[in-house]
Amino acid sequence: MISLNTLDYVIIFGFFAITLSIGLYVSKSSGKSSTEYFLSGRTMPWWLLGISMVATTFSTDTPNLVTDIVRTNGVSGNWVWWAFLLTGLLTVFVYARLWRRSNVNTDLEFYELRYGGKPARFLRGFRAVYLGVIFNVITMSAVTLAAIKIGGIMLGLEPWQTVVSAGLITVIFSAVGGFKGVVYTDFVLFFVAMGGAIGAAYYLVNIPEVGGIDALLSHEVVKEKLNILPDLNDKSALITLLIIPLAVQWWSSWYPGAEPGGGGYIAQRMLSAKNEKHAIGATFFFNIMHYAMRPWPWILVALASLVVFPDLESLQAAFPIVADDKLGHDLAYSAMLTKLPTGLLGLVLASLVAAYMSTISTQLNWGSSYIVYDFYKERVNPGASEKRLVAVGRLSTVGLMVLSALLALLLQNALQLFEILLVFGAGTGLIFILRWFWWRINAWSEITAMFISGILSLVLKLTPLGDYLFATDTGLLPDWAEYPLVVLVTTIAWLIATYATSPESKEVLYDFCRKIEPGGPGWKKVEQQSRAEGVELNSTGKKWSVPSGILAMIVGTVLIYSILFATGYWIYGRWVSASILTVLAIVSGTFLIMTWKKIKVSLT
Repeated sequence: MISLNTLDYVIIFGFFAITLSIGLYVSKSSGKSSTEYFLSGRTMPWWLLGISMVATTFSTDTPNLVTDIVRTNGVSGNWVWWAFLLTGLLTVFVYARLWRRSNVNTDLEFYELRYGGKPARFLRGFRAVYLGVIFNVITMSAVTLAAIKIGGIMLGLEPWQTVVSAGLITVIFSAVGGFKGVVYTDFVLFFVAMGGAIGAAYYLVNIPEVGGIDALLSHEVVKEKLNILPDLNDKSALITLLIIPLAVQWWSSWYPGAEPGGGGYIAQRMLSAKNEKHAIGATFFFNIMHYAMRPWPWILVALASLVVFPDLESLQAAFPIVADDKLGHDLAYSAMLTKLPTGLLGLVLASLVAAYMSTISTQLNWGSSYIVYDFYKERVNPGASEKRLVAVGRLSTVGLMVLSALLALLLQNALQLFEILLVFGAGTGLIFILRWFWWRINAWSEITAMFISGILSLVLKLTPLGDYLFATDTGLLPDWAEYPLVVLVTTIAWLIATYATSPESKEVLYDFCRKIEPGGPGWKKVEQQSRAEGVELNSTGKKWSVPSGILAMIVGTVLIYSILFATGYWIYGRWVSASILTVLAIVSGTFLIMTWKKIKVSLT
């Protein structure tokens, strides 16, 4: 446990004051209507939305998760989330413009734009509860769990004390400030969080126990964790950490913040952008910062923690106040922060609070938007006034916070939850990608995928069948096969459901084409039918931009991975590899600018 000095308190409480002031300042304008409360009137610029996305994913559980991954599987273990860059850039160059063009209030409202009848209505209402409440509460509880561990190690707080103190201010400014309050405070939170992460990494790498970057990288325990790519001779690690994430996971799994085809709070920010260009700019800026610029401060602290706290026993000995059910490798990040000096300690604590508040406030506003638009207004009170919708939004914000706090008290570690969520959404991602570009997908496709994936995941995680099939050394199948199996079964099931049920009516398909103009071979049959009937679906005459978008996605992937790995090799002192990757980043960046010009033309 640490003791805070006056300077630390000044920094922390000054930060609280700023965030609360912003929330109160915008509360009047945010309360004018539900569109203002949840989308800020669709007037947000790309740079503000991009920073907000980065701040949201900065969360308190993210450095804990990265620390857990690095200590358990080495730096290469981060491929489990680095692979989602492919999803992110597909959203940037293909789906961002489509979402903004849809002009819906939430991504769930899309269901009744793309599908029709009772199945579409059921899907929208069910997922409002399924995602807006259940999944959202689970995600927020993971963030709150990280806050509990930080509070326990750094301040000696009981879990309930951390939950109350961390959640109270967050829920106040989230409830009164709405989406505008979230985005405006995110701008401040981003710089505080980034400054704290970089400052902590620099100081902790140079403490006497670690001895500086050269001593850290040459340490026996650390050297075996440094590889950016998994050991090619370790078949299990190669398949689990690299092949499955890159070959299957990125397109097949639904995960908050990295939904294939866009969705969730990322879609909320795209829908609030001024126009399609701003939606694209915001998501691209987010992906650069999220994957290329941000991971290394966390990775360095995780590597340094292996020197200071090489195993769980050393962590337990150093922090006996931590309960056994909260003990895990993710504690090491918080443990290292206890060694920070006055001033920097206050800044880093403020940065962690900032990360927590940013993520929770976004999840609260996003989840509340589902409850208001997709459940309350649709099923409970269709004639509700704007004032009533804002009131329900504020009330549901408080309710979601309470539920997530209670669940956080029952969880143990961040990596455990991350793996559960990944498997739970396995196999559904392909539908989210294809539904925009294949007319044959219908509401029953999504309903089938959702239930098969969820039920199968629960059976494998919570019953003896999972151990029977995938137990290490004794299972019928290797443990890495669990995720691909869920994807395969789910995909087969929803394809069968698609062809076993009727397609959407031509009226629904025609309306979707007029509004979105998806184009491509997947809509050729619908376009031919409309022409035969003398119905015009593409009034603007724009060419199909998806091929250019996919090319930009590939080039952008090369650019961001090059920056990410070049940064790592510069830190490692591997000058040749770093120089080659830096040149590759410059070349791919130049080519991306040329490709973007072609996409830009299609948006005008």
